[in-house]
Amino acid sequence: MFVSDCRREFYEAIVSQRVLLLVASDVDALCACKILQALFQCDHVQYTLVPVSGWQELETAFLEHKDQFKYFVLINCGANVDLLEILQPEEDTFFFVCDSHRPINVVNVYNDTQIKLLVKQDDDLDVPAYDDIFRDEEDEEEDSENESDGSEPSEKRRRFEEDVIERTMKRRQRREWEARRREILFDYEQYEYHGTSSAMVMFDLAWVMSKDLNDMLWWAIVGLTDQWVQDKITQMKYVTDVGILQRHVSRHNHRNEDEENSLSIDCMRIAFDYDLRLALYQHWSLYESLCNTSYTSASLKLWSVQGQKRLHEFLADIGLPLKQVKQKFNSMDVSLKENLREMIEESANKFGMKDLRVQTFSIHFGFKNKFSASDIVYATASLMENIEKEGPETTNFIKALDSLSRGNLDKLHQGLDLAKKQLRAIQQTIASCICTNLVISQGPFLYCSLMEGTPDVKLFSKPVSLCLLSKYLLKSFVCSTKNKRCKLLPLVMAAPMDVEQGTVIMVGIPPETESSDKKNFFGRAFEKAADSTNSRTLHNHFDMSIIELKTEDRSKFLDALISLLS
Repeated sequence: MFVSDCRREFYEAIVSQRVLLLVASDVDALCACKILQALFQCDHVQYTLVPVSGWQELETAFLEHKDQFKYFVLINCGANVDLLEILQPEEDTFFFVCDSHRPINVVNVYNDTQIKLLVKQDDDLDVPAYDDIFRDEEDEEEDSENESDGSEPSEKRRRFEEDVIERTMKRRQRREWEARRREILFDYEQYEYHGTSSAMVMFDLAWVMSKDLNDMLWWAIVGLTDQWVQDKITQMKYVTDVGILQRHVSRHNHRNEDEENSLSIDCMRIAFDYDLRLALYQHWSLYESLCNTSYTSASLKLWSVQGQKRLHEFLADIGLPLKQVKQKFNSMDVSLKENLREMIEESANKFGMKDLRVQTFSIHFGFKNKFSASDIVYATASLMENIEKEGPETTNFIKALDSLSRGNLDKLHQGLDLAKKQLRAIQQTIASCICTNLVISQGPFLYCSLMEGTPDVKLFSKPVSLCLLSKYLLKSFVCSTKNKRCKLLPLVMAAPMDVEQGTVIMVGIPPETESSDKKNFFGRAFEKAADSTNSRTLHNHFDMSIIELKTEDRSKFLDALISLLS
C-alpha cells in the first residue's frame, strides 16, 4: 500500500517501537539511511542496522531477527518482489519499504495491512488496476445439486441446461480475464528502471517534520547524484530533482552579508553550481581527470594514438601548458584557475563535447575542504566495494557509511584514493577491450567477457564496479564503431566472480541512444533464458539485470538469450 502521509503513517507508527533497518549496498541507500538515523537520534528511536547486499542476505537477516522485531524498514530493497511470499512473515509484522527500484510488485501495492510503500507520489508508476490483476474468491461454480422440489422433469432439464450455459460462459470469461491479466502483468513488469532517490524521499519526510538539517540536505543531494553517476535516471529526471533540491539549498544556505550575521568559515555550506563533468578533478590533476572521465575519454577516443593527439590539441586550444595540467589541481597557477571552466567549455564545444557542463552541488567547510557531490559518490562507492579484506563482511559498509559524515575526512580521502584507482582500472580495461576487439556483436546484443587473469579483474567481480565499467564501455564502443547498427544495441558483460566455485557475474545494459529512458529489459530476459535452459543461475541482486552464473552453463545461456531477443 502506498503511504500518503509519511509522517503519520510511517514515522509516528515506528517512533515508539524497536525497528530493524535493512539497508542495501548502494550510495543512495546509505544516504537515506544517514537521514533516517539522524531522525531516529532526534527522537531516541531504538533501532538495529543490518546491511544486505542481496535477496539471500535479506532473507537471512529477517529470519535471524523476526522474533525480536515487528517493524522492519527496508531501504532500496524489497519493492520489486512479493515480500510476503519470500519472507513468509507473521500477521503482526509490518514492512516499511523505501525503494527506488521499479516496477513495484503489484502484491506489495495492494496489500493494505503489512506492507507500506514510501514512494514519491508524483512518480509515474503506471500500476495496473486492482480488478485487472486480482479476483475475489467467489464460488465460481454454482451448487450443481438439484434439490428435488417436486417440479416437472422438463422444468428440471431446462434449468440444468441454463446452468451449463451459464457455467460455460463464466469459464470462458475467466480464461479471457487470465489471458488479459498475463498480458497486463508482462507489459508492467517487462522493464526495470528507477524512481525518485530514496534519500530524497527521506529528506522530504524530515522537511515535513521541520527536522531537516543542512547535513540531511547534503545526503539527499549525494543520493540523487549517485543515481545520475550510475546512469539510473534520465537527464530530464535529474534536472527536475536538482531544481527541487536547489530550492532547499537556497533556504538553508542563505547568507546575510552584514558582519553581525556572517558565519564562521568552519560552518558547512552547500552551493549550487554549474561544474565541469570531470571526475574528481579538484582532488587529482586535470590531465588525469580528463583521461579517466568516461565522457571525455569516449568523446576524444583516448584509447587510440589519434585520441591522445586530440587531447593535446584540446589542451593547447584551451591555452593550458602540460606542466600545469599534469600537477595537482590545487597546485595550479591561480591565474589559470580563475576562468578555467569558461575556457574549457569554450574549447569543448569545438571538440564535440557539448555536455561538459553539468548542474551540481558542492559542499564547503573550513579553508581546505571543498567537495562536489560526485566526488562523494565515487569515494563512498569505492569504499563499499573495496576488494582489500579488512575484517568482517560489514566493515566496508560501515566505512562507507562513516565517510558520509563530515567528521571522518580521513575515510573520505581514503575513498577518493580508491576511486582514482577504480576509474584508472575502468579506462585501462575499456582501452584493452576496444583495442583487442573483445566487444562482439551476438545479433540482438553486444557481448564482452573479461578473462581470468585480466588486470584488475577482481575489482569487476563487484556489481557497482562492473555496472560502471559496462556503461562506460558501451559509451566508448558506440563512439569508436563505424557500424551504425551496433550503435543501437544493448550490451551484456561478464566477469569472473569466484574462480573456485566456477561462477561469473553478468550484467545487461540498455542501448546507448539519445532518447534512452534508462529502462532495462535484461532482468526478465535473463530469468527466461535461465529457465528455458536449466542454467544454474543465482538471481540474488536487487537489480534484476545482474546475475551470477556457472561458467560451464554460459554458452547455452547465451544461446537461449540470443534466440529470445532475436
